[in-house]
Amino acid sequence: MKDQTSDDELQAIRESVTKLCADFPGEYWRELDRARGYPTDFVKALTAAGYLGCLIPEQYGGSGLGIREAATILETVHRSGGNGAACHAQMYIMGALLRHGSEEQKQAYLPGIADGSLRLQAFGVTEPTSGTDTSRIRTTAVKDGDQYVINGQKVWTSRAEHSDLMLLLARTAPRDAGKKPHDGMSIFLVDMRETLGNGLEIKPIRAMLNHNTTEVFFDDMRIPADSLIGEEGKGFRYILDGMNAERILIAHECIGDARWFIEKSSAYAKERVVFDRPIGQNQGIQFPIAQCYAETEAAALMSAKAADLFDAGEPCGAEANMAKLLAADASWHAADTCMQTYGGFAFAEEYDIERKFRETRLYRTAPISANLILSYIAEHVLGMPRSF
Repeated sequence: MKDQTSDDELQAIRESVTKLCADFPGEYWRELDRARGYPTDFVKALTAAGYLGCLIPEQYGGSGLGIREAATILETVHRSGGNGAACHAQMYIMGALLRHGSEEQKQAYLPGIADGSLRLQAFGVTEPTSGTDTSRIRTTAVKDGDQYVINGQKVWTSRAEHSDLMLLLARTAPRDAGKKPHDGMSIFLVDMRETLGNGLEIKPIRAMLNHNTTEVFFDDMRIPADSLIGEEGKGFRYILDGMNAERILIAHECIGDARWFIEKSSAYAKERVVFDRPIGQNQGIQFPIAQCYAETEAAALMSAKAADLFDAGEPCGAEANMAKLLAADASWHAADTCMQTYGGFAFAEEYDIERKFRETRLYRTAPISANLILSYIAEHVLGMPRSF
C-alpha cells in the first residue's frame, strides 16, 4: 500500500519527462516509424533518468514509485508526441516478479533491469489459436529433472527481439486437469540470451504501426527449473495482478495521445484561415474538438481513480477496465477529429498526425478489446449472465 502522490509531485514528473522528451522530437519518431526501428536512445535516456525502473523498490536499485507515477511518465511521453510502447511492458511485467518471485530471482534480475543492463520487455501470452481465451493456450512446459522443456508458439509478442528476458505463460498441466480452465498454467522468466537459437526462434511481424512485434517459436527449449515464478499451476492468477496495471498504464498513454491531438487540433483551428476566417470560428470544427476535450477529461478522472486504487492496494478491476475503455475511445475520437481538422495536411508525415493516428488506434483492440471490457462490466459489475 502506497500513500497517494501529491499534485506537486506529479507535476514535477511531468515537467522532467517533458524536458527529456524534447530531445526526441517528431523527426526521431518518424525515422523510427519508417525503418520499423527500436527507440534505443530514448529507452536509454528513460533508464538513465530512473523512469524505466520506477516501480522497482529502492533496495534493488529502482525508484520505488507507484503506478500513478508510472502512468504519469507514460502519459507525458505520449502527450509530448512520442510513444511509450517500448517502455510500458517492462513496467507492468514487473508486478509478477515483484509480487511472486523469490528473493533469489529479485536479487538476480531487478538491479540489472533498474540500471538498464537487462531488459524485461517481452510478455509471451497470446497464441494464434487461443486469442483472448487464455485458458486454451497450447504452449507446454514439462518438468525434466532440474529443467523445464518448452514447446509451442506465441504471437504478437512485442519487443522480443530487443529484450533480454521474457515473462512466459505456459501449461504445466492440461486444461481439463484442474477445477477451473485457467488452472494448470505457470509463468517463467526466460533468459532469451541463453535460449535464442537453442530452441527459441523469433520472427518479426510487419504491422500497421511500429510496435516491434513478433511471433515466437519454442522447440524443445530447455530452461532451468528455477525459472519458474511462484508455484506451478498458479500462473494465470499471477498475471492477473499485472493486467490491472497494464490497463491503467495504457489508459494514461491514451490520455496523453488524446491531449496531444486536442492541442494540435485547437492550435491549427485558430491559425488556419479558409474563406477569410479561421476555421476554428466554425462550429463544425469547434464542437468536435470540444467534445473530444470533455471525453478526455472524463476518461482522465477514471484513469486517475484506477491508479490511486491500485496503489492503495484496493480492488480496481472494474475501474482499470473502464479507464482503458474510456481512454482508448477518447484518444481515437481525438485522433479522428484531428485528422478532419487538418484535412489533407494530416496525411503528410511531417505533421506526425498520421503516425499517432495509427498508433493510438491499437488501443481499442489491444491489449484487450473494447468488447471484452464491456463483457467484463456486464458480468462482474452489473451481474448479468456470462455471455461466453
